[in-house]
Amino acid sequence: MNECKQLAITQFGEPSVLAMQTVEIPLPSANQVLVKVAYAGVNPIDAKTRAGLGWAAQQNQDKLPWVPGYDISGEVVARGPEVTSVSPGDLVSGFVGFPLQGGGYSEFILVDAGALSRVEPDNVSLIEAAALPLAGQTAWQALDKAKVSDGDQVLILAGAGGVGHVAIQLAVARGASVLASCSADNVDFVSQLGAIALDYRLAPLAEQTGKVDVLIDLMGGEIGIAALDCVREGGRVITVPTITAEAVCERARELGLEAEGMLVTPSVEQNDAMMAMLEAGTLQLYIAAQYGLSDGAEAHRQIESGHTRGKVVLAVDI
Repeated sequence: MNECKQLAITQFGEPSVLAMQTVEIPLPSANQVLVKVAYAGVNPIDAKTRAGLGWAAQQNQDKLPWVPGYDISGEVVARGPEVTSVSPGDLVSGFVGFPLQGGGYSEFILVDAGALSRVEPDNVSLIEAAALPLAGQTAWQALDKAKVSDGDQVLILAGAGGVGHVAIQLAVARGASVLASCSADNVDFVSQLGAIALDYRLAPLAEQTGKVDVLIDLMGGEIGIAALDCVREGGRVITVPTITAEAVCERARELGLEAEGMLVTPSVEQNDAMMAMLEAGTLQLYIAAQYGLSDGAEAHRQIESGHTRGKVVLAVDI
């Protein structure tokens, strides 16, 4: 078989613009490996790009159809002549093609060998390995940028989401006291992760908590701006949604807060560290739903509902 199926963005718009296509299976060059994809993570950035929003959409608007997807797990089936770190038959995962190349929504994908983590299936499932990279590294790097350490009080917005539920656990592991906003349906879930859960529908967050040291804003916009009232003067704010980062940071600085946006950078070292936490049972990944590759539009509708607990993945190799 020399062809593989992919799910591509054919034009910008609603989830229905996602369509299956068939392409020739590529061959790895010197430092590349060909991975037969088992699972691909679905992230909010995928849906935003499909809708025509953000930098990846701007840069790829003349390159449609374009295949989204930055999280993958699967099996190495071929390698370039200079690759020694992995061999055919090895199970791997990675945060790949970010932000402009994508390609994860595919039966096969070419990846630089150095971008991959090894997966030991007895310890970490392939579905977890595909759900972890982008969300986990976003959470890790947001906490790093905010210099979260032992004794800090940290407020995380959207604590039950893909990034949020990992960020809670990583912050707790650093010794922080964590509060997290969520819906009433997710109060128990967020509490079990080690945070004080704040139902955002009950009252403004600033009325539910005292002043915190750090805000990890995973919502952005008006919600992110309103949450600034929860941060003590001189406190630190990291806002992740890029589209509204400038507005959130501007208001934060007016309030005497340190604030910056961020764009996650792929890190195999961080991925390996979190894989080890998964193996040790000190990090839990919640998989909300999995869809077949051809049902990717449904996966995008799920992500865009704004009420997804944990992660959504595409089961590619089924």
